[in-house]
Amino acid sequence: MSAASYPFNQPIAWTPDPDQCASSRMMTFARAHGIDTYPDLLDWANADVNRFWDAVLVDLGIQFTSPYRLAYEPTGDPAFPNWCVDGRMNITHSLLDKWLVDEAAERDAIRYQSEEGGEERITYRELAARVGQCAAAMRARGLGPGDAVGILMPMTPEIVVAFLATIRIGGVVLPLFSGYGEEAIATRLQGGEAKALFVSNASPRRGRAVDLKGTADRALAQCPTVEHVIVHNRISDHDTPMQAGRDVGG
Repeated sequence: MSAASYPFNQPIAWTPDPDQCASSRMMTFARAHGIDTYPDLLDWANADVNRFWDAVLVDLGIQFTSPYRLAYEPTGDPAFPNWCVDGRMNITHSLLDKWLVDEAAERDAIRYQSEEGGEERITYRELAARVGQCAAAMRARGLGPGDAVGILMPMTPEIVVAFLATIRIGGVVLPLFSGYGEEAIATRLQGGEAKALFVSNASPRRGRAVDLKGTADRALAQCPTVEHVIVHNRISDHDTPMQAGRDVGG
C-alpha cells in the first residue's frame, strides 16, 4: 500500500521488508495451508469462513470444554453473527491453565515497565496464582457469571489480573479508559448495570498523580448497582478515602 492510498491520508512510518513478512505469524499460518501470498489468504478466508476460523482457532491453541458445532453462523445481520455455536469454554484456560506444565509455567507471561522506570516480570505460574486469588475473592463477595465489572486502571500487571479474574468467574468486563471523567464513567457503569468496579487509587501521568479513585467516587454516586469497589494502591502515598462496606483494598 502506498502512502497515497493509505485510508487516513497519512505517510506510512514503516513497511516490513519481504523477509520480515515471510517470517510473520500470519504468513507462517498461510504457508501451513498451502497459501503463499496475502491476497490468496484473503480469497481462501472469504471462500469458506468456517474453514478459515476453524484453522485460526487451532493455530491459536484455543481449547473448548465442549466443542462448537459451527465457528461462524450468519444471522441475517452482518454485524451480529453467532460465533462458536454450541461450544463452551473459558478463555482463561487457554490463556493461563494450559501453560502450567513443565518449563512453560516459568516463562514470562508479563514484562512490565512502569512510568517511573521500575520493571517487573511475572511468570505464567505467578499470574495464574494471582488471578485465582482475585477470582476467589470476587466469588466470596457474591460476584459470579453474568455480572458486569468495571475496570478503571492504568496499564499495570494488576489490570491484567482484574481482567482475567473477571473472565474466570464468568463476569462481563466493562473497560473504562483511565482518562475518562466522572460522567463518562457513570454512563458506562449505568449502561452495563455494573455490580463491581476495579479502580487504582491514582495514576502517574506526566509527573503528577491523577486521582482515579476520587473521580470514580463521584461517578459511583450516580451508580446504585455498584456494590463492590476493589481499590489497587498504585501510588502508595496518595490520599485515598475508602467507603466502609463497599471499598476493599486489592
